[in-house]
Amino acid sequence: MSTSDDQGVRPATKLVQGGRRPEWTGDPRLGGGVVNPPVWRASTVLYDSIADMKARGHATHDKLYYGRRGTPTVWALADALTEMEPGAEGTLLYPSGVAAISAGLLALLAPGDHLLMVDSAYEPTRLFCNGMLKRYGVTTTYYDPLVGGSIAELIRPETKLIFLESPGSLTFEVQDIPAIATIARERGVLTMLDNTWATPLLFPALAHGIDVAMMSLTKYVGGHSDAMMGSLTATRTVWPRLRQAAYQLGQAVSPDDCALMLRGLRTLEVRMRRHGENALAVARWLAARPEVGRVLFPALAEDAGHAIWSRDFSGASGLFGFTLKGADDAARARFIDALQHFGIGFSWGGYESLVVPSDPGTIRTATAWTDADALVRLSIGLEDPADLIADIERGFGAMAE
Repeated sequence: MSTSDDQGVRPATKLVQGGRRPEWTGDPRLGGGVVNPPVWRASTVLYDSIADMKARGHATHDKLYYGRRGTPTVWALADALTEMEPGAEGTLLYPSGVAAISAGLLALLAPGDHLLMVDSAYEPTRLFCNGMLKRYGVTTTYYDPLVGGSIAELIRPETKLIFLESPGSLTFEVQDIPAIATIARERGVLTMLDNTWATPLLFPALAHGIDVAMMSLTKYVGGHSDAMMGSLTATRTVWPRLRQAAYQLGQAVSPDDCALMLRGLRTLEVRMRRHGENALAVARWLAARPEVGRVLFPALAEDAGHAIWSRDFSGASGLFGFTLKGADDAARARFIDALQHFGIGFSWGGYESLVVPSDPGTIRTATAWTDADALVRLSIGLEDPADLIADIERGFGAMAE
């Protein structure tokens, strides 16, 4: 655990230096250290004595106790992520993004509690709310992502948590996070944000009033589509509850996967900049095409969420959507199948571009998705945007055939 309190170092420098404590990268008995924390694999940990075993049992995230509690490789990643969130007390790691979301909700909610869940949430988040949380006696109310400060009208005496996702990962509405966080704090309600789209590099969530920031590290932090992990970074008030629940649920991550995540973290700033630049180039080109109904990307000036996005975010990632004007499912399938530089696959945030069809109208309950045009979601990778644009133009040709 490492409290994030160094305000003098800029984010790009933190990405390079975070988690590289001398005690994790070197051994004085060997006369030096290495650049990256070595991969410490462990289940059993050996002690010098019973007194040593008892002393280490009271440690949290900085003493070897048992492999499930982590090793220096795991702590290095958690430490680096904590450093990225000003105001954070610590970070916990989970086997996937969904595992992080579910563990966080279980830690902060109890039978009889009420949860306010944004209607644009990632579908597995909804499935957990409608399934396990419901069976455990937690009531979920879905709310309009554009509710802003009017969230106050939805808070009940038993409301304990407001969950946000901004922009939404299918329809990309931008929430007024500071307004919602302010109301929540005034009413004694905790807030949790899925910040996978922006990462703390583009949106430091805790600095904007959020209590718990969640990320699917599988996406941009890993960046190479070869490892899965999730994280929760929290304030000092909430951190102990998350830590205790993680221990009780037996949540643990592989040190090998942590090493991959640390490698991805070091280049996150340059990759995110390129993802955003490429996405903006493709989105602007799409916005001018007759085949496109509208582009759902808050970085565009004409997007409905642009004003709030430009106020709160320092940049854009590479994930956005667009509608195919007048297209049905068959036309959308012809378009997608014709693409050569876009893989058809779930997830996003890797170096390669991806495409999937999207149908948000089938899962919304608080707000209706009324656009009749077929929706496509793109994850723009690190390829040359001119090649991606030419590929999409090829897809338009196939769609028209």
